[in-house]
Amino acid sequence: MSQVIILNGASSTGKTALARALQNALPDLWLHFGIDDLVDALPPKLLSPEGISFGEGGEVAVGAAFRRAEQAWMLGVAATVRSRVSVIIDDVFLSGAASQRRWQAALGDLPCLWVGVSCDPAEAEKRELARGDRVAGMYRQQAEVVHLDVHYDLEIDTTRHSPEVLARQLGAALSAFADG
Repeated sequence: MSQVIILNGASSTGKTALARALQNALPDLWLHFGIDDLVDALPPKLLSPEGISFGEGGEVAVGAAFRRAEQAWMLGVAATVRSRVSVIIDDVFLSGAASQRRWQAALGDLPCLWVGVSCDPAEAEKRELARGDRVAGMYRQQAEVVHLDVHYDLEIDTTRHSPEVLARQLGAALSAFADG
């Protein structure tokens, strides 16, 4: 049975590393799609207020054109799962529960494990600076809002354990979820 794992958390909390570790730890084929893939796929003209823009303090604002692209992306991911390929999604729910509702609408009745990903603020900010591809302050801007009124099956803190250890724990939770 194909399934969906959605990892939601602020920038630099370790979602992508966890998704890659999950791909190695889980049996069968699991594709990984991240919100960064969608942003990277946008034409340069949509790196603007009508698409997505990044403020100097780490703020992220999305416009109507981004939402249209996001909707298409979500429906495409859902179509992949309906084609019997399991998917790990790493996303940043900038609008909290409204973001979760958009995924729920796109996925419909597909089985989905909702995972909240967090990290100690000092560690996340250290990772953010080390990455070099993030505006300083993104983690702080997103840390609370991405989890606001979002309902999870599981919550994971990436501060102290490697992605591989966490992937094994999440794999066990996924097995229990599939059996239940």
